[in-house]
Amino acid sequence: MSNSDIILKVAGISKRFGGLQALSDVGIEIRRGQVYGLIGPNGAGKTTFFNVITGLYTPDSGSFELEGKAYSPTAVHEVAKAGIARTFQNIRLFAEMTALENVMVGRHIRTGSGLFGAMFRTKSFRDEEEQIRQRALQLLDYVGIGKYADYKARTLSYGDQRRLEIARALATEPKLIALDEPAAGMNATEKVVLRELIDRIRKDGRTILLIEHDVKLVMGLCDRVTVLDYGKQIAEGTPYDVQRNEKVIEAYLGAGHAAH
Repeated sequence: MSNSDIILKVAGISKRFGGLQALSDVGIEIRRGQVYGLIGPNGAGKTTFFNVITGLYTPDSGSFELEGKAYSPTAVHEVAKAGIARTFQNIRLFAEMTALENVMVGRHIRTGSGLFGAMFRTKSFRDEEEQIRQRALQLLDYVGIGKYADYKARTLSYGDQRRLEIARALATEPKLIALDEPAAGMNATEKVVLRELIDRIRKDGRTILLIEHDVKLVMGLCDRVTVLDYGKQIAEGTPYDVQRNEKVIEAYLGAGHAAH
């Protein structure tokens, strides 16, 4: 694989909160079409690292490249424009909007009519709105909740709200979709559906960064995995290699998780 296959390259990320060193010199490389997993015990720094990549936190040091070009994740909306879309561990939907409207909001980051068109409802604005609506409907079908397009987001089941968040992220046409604990709170059946959806997104050429507590889900889905512990990177490699890494077994997986 050439360097042109690298979607995201993050190097030397450190972040301190007061007396706590949350991250120490962490880096990853994610290649086009991969599902890349980030795991570690509670307090390992996963969410901090995720929040640095997506513009919620500013790192104390480190560098970022998206498709070979330097980018500075200083604000969430700027990161989304650059091409990284994310979901949140705690679902953040517009509860009183319909599922369709939630996805349309995500799509607006890629539109061109601007304020003038919106105020005066020009023909180009109306045409673009219809295109956004049609694309949003396609994405709802894609994640399996098309029949709920006109339902308010708050009325959907937990699993369907998760899928709605993913549809909204996909609406931004991201180069990388970053999923923060998407299986959190899901039952076994919902996890199977989620796994199938993530697999489908990857097969359709998307690149995915996945933070997840469910080790089985990560090991079954991911091409490569990085393991954090106390803000440090203790392992990186294929799921097969990571499951056999002594540091990982000691810190997180427990000896019983080592594959046979």
